[in-house]
Amino acid sequence: MTIQQNYKWTGKFTPFDHQKTTAEFLTDNPKAFCFNEQGTGKTASVIWAADFLMKQKEVRRVLVLCPLSIMKSAWQRDLFTFAMHRSCAIAHGDAKTRTKIIRDKCEFVIINFDGVGVVKDEIIKGGVDLIVVDEANAYKNAQTNRWKVLKEIILKTDPKLWMLTGTPAAQSPLDAYGLAKLVNPLGTPKYYGQFRDQVMYKVTQFKWLPKACAENVVHTVLQPAIRFERDQCLDLPDVTHAEREAPLSPQQRKYYNLLRTQMLVEADGEEVSAVNAAVKINKLLQIAGGAVYTDTGEVLEFDVSNRLQAVLETIEEAAHKTLVFVPFTHTIELLEIYLKKNGVSVGVINGAVSLNKRSEVVKDFQEKQHPEVLLIQPQAASHGLTLTAADNIIWYAPVTSVETYLQANARINRPGQKHAMLVTHICGSPIEVKLYGMLQSNITDHNKIISLYRQAITNTP
Repeated sequence: MTIQQNYKWTGKFTPFDHQKTTAEFLTDNPKAFCFNEQGTGKTASVIWAADFLMKQKEVRRVLVLCPLSIMKSAWQRDLFTFAMHRSCAIAHGDAKTRTKIIRDKCEFVIINFDGVGVVKDEIIKGGVDLIVVDEANAYKNAQTNRWKVLKEIILKTDPKLWMLTGTPAAQSPLDAYGLAKLVNPLGTPKYYGQFRDQVMYKVTQFKWLPKACAENVVHTVLQPAIRFERDQCLDLPDVTHAEREAPLSPQQRKYYNLLRTQMLVEADGEEVSAVNAAVKINKLLQIAGGAVYTDTGEVLEFDVSNRLQAVLETIEEAAHKTLVFVPFTHTIELLEIYLKKNGVSVGVINGAVSLNKRSEVVKDFQEKQHPEVLLIQPQAASHGLTLTAADNIIWYAPVTSVETYLQANARINRPGQKHAMLVTHICGSPIEVKLYGMLQSNITDHNKIISLYRQAITNTP
């Protein structure tokens, strides 16, 4: 009995053809890879496939492992959208909270990677018979504690296992080993050294390079698998949008609320201009982004690790080059240091970069392998530049100008673009969520900015 013949596709939207094909593939394969590219709607495909198996009594309970940044913005939201008849819960917080959620028997439990070890025993006892791992490259290294915990759960519960990533073994053929050992252990060499010798050859004591046959070996071990790229999905729009959540740190939340309180006092009984409202909103955005400029010109930095991690995760899932729009100069510096530390080649365009240097950076980005990522201050490069080597845009934080937002996005949506495009919004505060909504709706009315200011005063992050 196949899903395409016997399933009423639930939810608010009709599935695309590639989503139906993906869902059918997953229901036919208890252990499998889904390598569909970012922006193709693979989350919905998985939800439909799991729901079908639940109706067939083949699955009772699903555990979704994913980054913190997409637990709510992707998985919880899509479950409400595509399978609102199913119960779901996010297992996040301290060990007691996570344990209670696992024991509550919700049909879908969503948990971040590093939270699994905290409640490993509860998961083993919890009746999970399907595990979904999103952004599965987090399990590429079989020596990590994270990998070993998941392997133990699989050995003791024998669940169905679907691992999702748009970029399998993108950095090295060796990255395939950890993934393959979980999904296809019998088709993968028993020992890492054996696999390494199949796909790499030794140049010096510390340097290994891929063998000519490496791609074929990797393809063989990463089976069974399905892949759709955005370009193959002809029913998708040219530009799709996604969100990632970057929760404010306790330090950020403290100062965010202090500023909100100050704004509330200032606004009490006073008329607020659109200009003043925009200035105050920018202060809130600076806190959420990680660095505030004080009245004396100094920079106050915050712990912004959640946001930096969300940006890195998005870049690592991208099949091609990426633009990251960052409104504030000092935040660009923070992000540049972080990405380089994590092995990402980065170019920068902001107001301090000369025209000659800017031309050089753009030429390298368009014509060479590196840099892989451009960090751009949107006000400095929202007009004129063609950056079609990228098909992914990340907004580190929103701007308050619709024109700047649209023109920045147009840097990749120009003649010469060969791929379908994805725009990802990073957000961690109520003001950012509402502002992104206004930007996407092309709302420029000054009264809306003032309304947004009023909402910022009353909403707690």
